[in-house]
Amino acid sequence: MRLMIMFDLPMITSEDRRNYRHFRKTLISEGFFMMQYSVYVRVCPNKGNARSIEQRIAAVTPPAGLVQSVMLTEKQYQAMHFIAGEPSRDLLNSAERTVMI
Repeated sequence: MRLMIMFDLPMITSEDRRNYRHFRKTLISEGFFMMQYSVYVRVCPNKGNARSIEQRIAAVTPPAGLVQSVMLTEKQYQAMHFIAGEPSRDLLNSAERTVMI
């Protein structure tokens, strides 16, 4: 399962920029990687874990702007179409990264 966070945060005031940096650093510390600017993805072992992470992200979401999330199965994520550009071939973005214990 993948949890995708998409956001559009204001960058007008110094407080806005500080909130943006804090939010982005929190995503990275939670194990998300940047798929595109303002689109971050993380592998989750199951839906319950994804919901838990989503709640932690909601707790640090800045008051201004737009933040959205979507949960995708590995099959849905791997079926993504690339209209322009090439998919990243790094290990973080592959299904091979998922290890079940």
